[in-house]
Amino acid sequence: MKHATLIAAMAALTLALPANAQDEEAFDIAQSSEWFNQQQAALAALTPADGWSTLEGGVKFRRTGGDGTGPAPTVRDIVTVHYTGKLTNGEEFDSSRGGDPATFPLARLVPAWQVAIPYMGVGDTAEIMVPAEMGYGPRGAGPIPPAATLFFEIELIDIMVPPG
Repeated sequence: MKHATLIAAMAALTLALPANAQDEEAFDIAQSSEWFNQQQAALAALTPADGWSTLEGGVKFRRTGGDGTGPAPTVRDIVTVHYTGKLTNGEEFDSSRGGDPATFPLARLVPAWQVAIPYMGVGDTAEIMVPAEMGYGPRGAGPIPPAATLFFEIELIDIMVPPG
């Protein structure tokens, strides 16, 4: 019986530990209460008095140009945008500015974009603040750390309805 209990305890511990060094780093950052608090504070600082609204999943949205009356996409559409993505410390991690606009099927983007972009009309610009669970989650991606709140400036340039 002791042997079975020991095996069960070791299995539980193994499942709780990260699989490799990269996962270990992700695990450590995601578990840091200081990091979590910084990310939450960035979201909490965006208030309706400053033009921010809260959308599904806690996504913060603020229109910075246009009036929202142009054609708006659905999640099934393909969107062409210019965008800049930043971490809460202001560090830029990605941008289409300075080059050609980016074209994506909206359904293949992070959940926050699927929620926010349909609030925009063609020609609008907006800012969105993305809670980690509506972005890249506890693992992060490339230069985006685990559990990161993200800030995007987005210009909706065009909408295409996919064939079929």
